Amino acid sequence: MPRMLDVSDDVRAEIGDEEADRLLTGDNAPGTYDCTSCRTPGDSTQEPTSTVLFIGDETAVLAFAHAGCLPSQVVQVTEEQLQGAVRSIGGDLGASATGGDPEKAVPEQAVLGVTSGLVLIAGELHPALVVEPTAPVVRPGSTGTGDDFLPLLIEQGFMPLSEVAAVPPVLHGWSVLLAVGQLHAVLQPGADGGQPVAWWQAHQPLQVTEGWRAAANKHQQVLMFAAPVGSIGRQPREDLLRDALDKAAANGQLVAAALPLAGT
Repeated sequence: MPRMLDVSDDVRAEIGDEEADRLLTGDNAPGTYDCTSCRTPGDSTQEPTSTVLFIGDETAVLAFAHAGCLPSQVVQVTEEQLQGAVRSIGGDLGASATGGDPEKAVPEQAVLGVTSGLVLIAGELHPALVVEPTAPVVRPGSTGTGDDFLPLLIEQGFMPLSEVAAVPPVLHGWSVLLAVGQLHAVLQPGADGGQPVAWWQAHQPLQVTEGWRAAANKHQQVLMFAAPVGSIGRQPREDLLRDALDKAAANGQLVAAALPLAGT
């Protein structure tokens, strides 16, 4: 069965026209897969899917991602990253080897943890999303081992905070998608001014409290705070979440922006 696959020119140049054509016709591509970006299930027979080729020193690994999560691209990684991956090819990562040892796997990808809560600023409650990855985020194509999560967001227009004392500036082009009172996605500008694409997308729509939804409808925007892995943690109460935000800001590990509300 034909697949709804996007094979970029760069990927095609690496794997060859014959292999690319086999993927597009479904001869050498899985129907269902786990997105290599957000780690939630996808179906290349039902939804647009990107081919992502990870290339190490000796091994190339082809993975699949929701088109809204990642574009089709070639990503250079170290052989150690391929060797050290914890999930094997053909497992729930939805990847296939295009050369070398067939047991090589895609490097582990960070998953974005998203928590909703109300944050009190200048005596008024604001709806907020707090985003923290489960692992360090490296710059796409980088072979380093650092954490570029905050620098990447700052480059997109998010503001570093030293304290949570004022509403951060609005980041135009980004938005938070609510539908039927549930949280669906955080959207970012599309390439070259195209349609917005999902920066983060819920596998299943997330429930938010009535108070959070009311505050979002009142302000018509949502405050997004982001911190590197290990900075916030899973806090069971909003007061503890606020304490964690204040601590991250004081440690120079917090960025934020106000994102317009899309939907109701």
